[in-house]
Amino acid sequence: QVYDVQSRQTCFVRCCLKIIQTDIHDHFVILLRKWDIIMDTNKELNYKLYLHKTTGFVRTSFNMEFERYAAVKNGNVEQVRKNLIEIKKDFLAGKGKLSDDPVRNIRYHVIIAAAQVSRACVDGGMPHDTAYTLSDIYIQRADKCSSESKLIDILEEMQLDYASRMKSMKKEQVISLHIRKSIDYIYEHLNEQITVKQLSALVGLNESYLSTLFKQETGSSITEFVHTAKIKTAENMLIFSDYSSSEIALSLGFSSQSAFIALFRRTNGITPKKFRDLYAK
Repeated sequence: QVYDVQSRQTCFVRCCLKIIQTDIHDHFVILLRKWDIIMDTNKELNYKLYLHKTTGFVRTSFNMEFERYAAVKNGNVEQVRKNLIEIKKDFLAGKGKLSDDPVRNIRYHVIIAAAQVSRACVDGGMPHDTAYTLSDIYIQRADKCSSESKLIDILEEMQLDYASRMKSMKKEQVISLHIRKSIDYIYEHLNEQITVKQLSALVGLNESYLSTLFKQETGSSITEFVHTAKIKTAENMLIFSDYSSSEIALSLGFSSQSAFIALFRRTNGITPKKFRDLYAK
């Protein structure tokens, strides 16, 4: 009887060891498979990068992509149109090959653009359900399209649609034509120094009356509105690009880097560098 108990114990221990050995073996096999996949991917990656060098392929820079999506987000319809004219000259320039099939390749790029634009507009204040449902609509249209040129037309329509909606959002509380025209000008000329004198000449009102009307309809003075628009754009550039403070100051029409930093600190309570350190991804 004692022997029988010992035999059972021995058998149990052997079974446990067998299970452990099997688990270790299976786990090791899984690790090897994962390693093989990584090695295969690295081989393909290195080969693709080699081809890029030998063929002179250069991807569109992140900064340029950011500027294009920022134009949509800011509702700058005219700039979006200009960007699209350049893009359509050679649509695939700077873009990776996502499929050997030409139509499917462009369709994938349209889908990626839809995702990027919708997220940018959500960040700009568009309700997320509106932005993502609009993205669904254009992706479905792209899915049904079998023409390269028509797919590019869908991309153009989509970006202009989003930009127009963002533009309307920014002035939906504004009533008068004069103020709408002033706001359009401000968003389309953020790279310049914008003055009340310029806007009054644009809309045909004297400076004092325009300033009073602008304050009544927007709740901000013209100077405050311009500063807010520029600082919001600067915040996005600090988060999503590697532009320096001096480059941002120059691109947004500030008289100097110190003037930009002073306004940024006055608005946010911290310097642009500190803001980037805190929020840049």
